[in-house]
Amino acid sequence: MKIKEPFILAIAFLMMPIINKAQNPVNFEMNSVTDSSHFVLNEAKGKFVVLHFLLKTECPYCLRHTHDYINRSATLPNVIQVFIKPDTEKEIVEWSGKLLDNESTKFPIYRDPEANLAKLYNIPDGYSFHGQIVHYPALIILDTEGNELFRYIGKNNTDRFSFDQLVDKMKEFTEFRSNKK
Repeated sequence: MKIKEPFILAIAFLMMPIINKAQNPVNFEMNSVTDSSHFVLNEAKGKFVVLHFLLKTECPYCLRHTHDYINRSATLPNVIQVFIKPDTEKEIVEWSGKLLDNESTKFPIYRDPEANLAKLYNIPDGYSFHGQIVHYPALIILDTEGNELFRYIGKNNTDRFSFDQLVDKMKEFTEFRSNKK
């Protein structure tokens, strides 16, 4: 029996989301630019992790987004918020200095050189912003074992997953886990 080419292409297309998730890193480590801390995914086991892929360069929406999450993050104690920028160390320090009350010392801003982690998580690039081609803003939620549960890719610099949406999404995951037991 010969399998038709369109059938193979259809199966490959349907498998793409599975393949994309399977390529996510099992572990990674990032250093903070704003303090001496570092984040290691394997050390976060037992907690949910939210990766915030912020835009490269100056972005007031990234500042607003980060500020809102920092101020409200204590309401989600079992969630680690990880803010990631692909800028140079100097650019991140300057950018984080614009956060109110020097929040960056309470919440480190991690550097993703050349957006390598964003590439591993298959965050699409090609977004033209301030004369550069950058990755789209994104949020990825990892479960307590580091597996991807959810992703939101913004369509532009103002399209972000709000903190209220995150609260609702975390309630869904918590309810699902408690119903599963």
